[in-house]
Amino acid sequence: MIRSILLLGLALLLASPGAFAEATQYPLTVQSCNRQVTFTKAPEHALSHDINMTQMMLALGLRSRMVGYSGVSGWKAVTPQLRKQLAGLPELAAKYPSVETLLNANVDFLFAGWDYGMRVGGDLTPQSLAPLGIPVYELTESCAFVMKRPAASLDDTYTDLRNLGRIFDVQDRAEQLVGQMQERVAVVQQHLPAQRPRVFLYDSGEDRAMTSGRLGMPEALIAAAGGRNVLDDIEASWTRVNWESVVERNPEVIVIVDYGEVSAAQKQAFLEQHPALQSVAAIRNKRFVVIPYVAATPSLENVEAIETIAASLHGA
Repeated sequence: MIRSILLLGLALLLASPGAFAEATQYPLTVQSCNRQVTFTKAPEHALSHDINMTQMMLALGLRSRMVGYSGVSGWKAVTPQLRKQLAGLPELAAKYPSVETLLNANVDFLFAGWDYGMRVGGDLTPQSLAPLGIPVYELTESCAFVMKRPAASLDDTYTDLRNLGRIFDVQDRAEQLVGQMQERVAVVQQHLPAQRPRVFLYDSGEDRAMTSGRLGMPEALIAAAGGRNVLDDIEASWTRVNWESVVERNPEVIVIVDYGEVSAAQKQAFLEQHPALQSVAAIRNKRFVVIPYVAATPSLENVEAIETIAASLHGA
């Protein structure tokens, strides 16, 4: 009997993802967008930019390897849970860090993305930091700004977690987080009907709407929740569109991203009162869903966004 129990326990351990993941062998080379980045050891003075990437680092248990984070208080609303996790961890820049900021903090690793702290031709890029000995890992979803790639997918988030796990030698924790996300998504998708309501994501903007095409994470979230992004034919990540385009595509549900100085309630009121949108089904039927910024961008909160959107779309 005891032997059977021991064999069962061993079988369960062997079946667990990452239960016996090999330790990272340095030097380690990982793919980052259209580059390969080599690490001679696990970083010890890491900086993460934006709340979503900072959340990933913290969830992987890497707080002790971080000198701080950037790009949060100047832009985003932080949930009470994340505020507790951030307590005591320095924010090196409220919006965009400079090269000098990184050098002064002795940063040896930057986790950022294109349009998430970096811009093509800007001062802070993998190319500008390489001569300074600061390797950069780019958020996978953001690679659409510098290379041709397929539509955004939850695999983008899984890839980032796994690559961070390898870089910092915490593969077991990375696999555990990925497994938990996959299990929750599977539960949602077991109950989805065949009908896919038309969905428009509204980030911000009045003259034009800031939204997301097929290359941004909202595309993956809406699809996984059983909806169809009305802008899924636009080869863009985060982008702006005219209100005429929204009216023509007539979304049945509008997802509002909650962050910044304008509240979600204020954004909804603006949409409801916009003269050009009165014929839109979502406006007529007052069908709105609100998700926080951290859930709309690649992060662990992607699963919660899928659950929230699916519940609104299908009443699940």
